[in-house]
Amino acid sequence: MDPALAGDLARLPQLLQSARDAAVGEVGASAGRPVVRLDAAPAPGPLPSHGVGADGALARFADRWAPGFSGSAGPRYLGFVTGGVTPAALAGDWLTGAYDQNASAAVGSWAAALERETVGWLRELFGLGEEHHGAFVTGATMSNAVGLAVAREWLGERLGVDVARDGVAALGPVEVLSGSPHSSIGKALSVLGLGRGALRQVPVLPGNREAVDVAALDAALAERAGRPVVVVANAGTVNTVDFDDLRAVAALREKHDFWLHVDAAFGGFAALAPAHARLVDGLDAADSVCVDLHKWLNVPYDSAVQFTRRRDLQTAVFHNSAAYLGPPTGEPDFLHLTPESSRRLRALPAWFSLMAYGRAGHREIVERNVASARLLGERVARLPGLRLLAPVRLNVVCFTLADDPSPERVAALDRAVAAGGAAFLSPTVYGGVPALRAAFSNWRTEEADVERVADALSSALGR
Repeated sequence: MDPALAGDLARLPQLLQSARDAAVGEVGASAGRPVVRLDAAPAPGPLPSHGVGADGALARFADRWAPGFSGSAGPRYLGFVTGGVTPAALAGDWLTGAYDQNASAAVGSWAAALERETVGWLRELFGLGEEHHGAFVTGATMSNAVGLAVAREWLGERLGVDVARDGVAALGPVEVLSGSPHSSIGKALSVLGLGRGALRQVPVLPGNREAVDVAALDAALAERAGRPVVVVANAGTVNTVDFDDLRAVAALREKHDFWLHVDAAFGGFAALAPAHARLVDGLDAADSVCVDLHKWLNVPYDSAVQFTRRRDLQTAVFHNSAAYLGPPTGEPDFLHLTPESSRRLRALPAWFSLMAYGRAGHREIVERNVASARLLGERVARLPGLRLLAPVRLNVVCFTLADDPSPERVAALDRAVAAGGAAFLSPTVYGGVPALRAAFSNWRTEEADVERVADALSSALGR
């Protein structure tokens, strides 16, 4: 055995303690450290000929790379839609690496059974029925891709062709209708061979909305003259967290033939809060559903879940034909349900967090984040020089400069806030106007953090 490897094996308890101490220090300091680092990273170094052992690697990481990592796990990283990692989820993630289970199949391990239990808990959390079957994937992009892959197979079923066998060319032209589709929808359509050009945007409601106009969707479906299509509904848009009327969209299937996919990447968590659960009324009517977990469930990257009613079609798309794996009979192994054949046990951190905090604990995170977003919205509305571009509907604040919101000036404001180290926001464009977004989904964010973000904005404006 290599001497460095043998030495690490002999000192494994001490090495894990060192890693634990480093992690504890990082988690404890994350609330006070700069949220982002804007300076240049070190140049790549050469591959070591001889290793320095785990202790040496930890020391070099702490010296060379750790200082430049963002504070994305902390309470004021409001860019994109980024959760943190709850204590229980972190413990589960460490154990995921320690057990190193391949969750692809049920042979020789209970790991797949744990994933099924976790998927069942999540299905209940989001108000889905037992006819919805699910699996863990890497993130919302892959969750949307899996849902649309099953939709692609459904289109083939309707048209009398086997897409999994004969390829997407057998379908002919495909149309995917949506009001405010996330960019991952176009990416998924490209990967699936349907093409980004298959996406048709349907008019949205007037009055500064991103929700689809159901009457316009009805008319667009009627124009398809009965040809089956895919509809992507949104449960929480990125810029303003707007929600399509899912129940009304689903009701259109009484007149039209379409597959209903719902992108509920983070908006699905509205189901946890009684004051907002109405926003996802009708989610249970979807044929496929995307929910991201490293957002509002606050489990480590990368983790999401996908659900569908048509597991038979999902198996037709993703089954792995190999003698040593066996056919996908009965309860199909997960390697027959997702693009990956090798799968780490992503379910374990989610299982830990759900077991540790339950529905009530995760509901409190959602409700506190919504309250934080509303508070920042109030502060922004009172800051001279800023204006809200949309009401704060859930957990995102979308705003811009009150005067001359040019791309250059908005970008300069974004850089100034980031350079101050107190917060990180994402740039966007809403209604043709360059803007900034503050998305709240971290379990640690409190009112004091909101006030620091507001102060950072005021300081960046020179006030």
